[in-house]
Amino acid sequence: MSEDLESARKYIEKRSENASHADGLPTRFWEPLIMSGIKVDLIEPGRVICSMKIPQRLINAGTSLHGGVTATLVDLVGTAAIRSSGAPQLGVSVEINVSYLDAAYVDEEIEIEARTLRVGKAVGVVSVELRKKKTGKIIAQGRHTMYLAVSSKM
Repeated sequence: MSEDLESARKYIEKRSENASHADGLPTRFWEPLIMSGIKVDLIEPGRVICSMKIPQRLINAGTSLHGGVTATLVDLVGTAAIRSSGAPQLGVSVEINVSYLDAAYVDEEIEIEARTLRVGKAVGVVSVELRKKKTGKIIAQGRHTMYLAVSSKM
């Protein structure tokens, strides 16, 4: 058991060794890092479709699209769909979940489609699907629930 604990410690500490380099990065650097190269293919009320060719910088150790990148795409493209639905103000994410169904690799073209399921007074919900553009095979499905900042009546 203690070997497992030590292995887990080393896994985290190894990845934090170069963390001091990250301190010099600009605030919210991950958005341009991930979104650079994305194209908006279609936008209409409650629906956004984007595409991108997966660059080397977004892959994991297993050479496929990193799960954190997938979750960030669910967040950001999903937020755009909620915004396109006429949400008066955007707040913060309440919940994001992602089911990873297949892998996508460097130079593969993917499509991200976000559809608003509901925009109420205080909450917006969107469904996001990532697909391989060539085959339509689903890579991941996500759902994003967002608190919509309610304007004060004072």
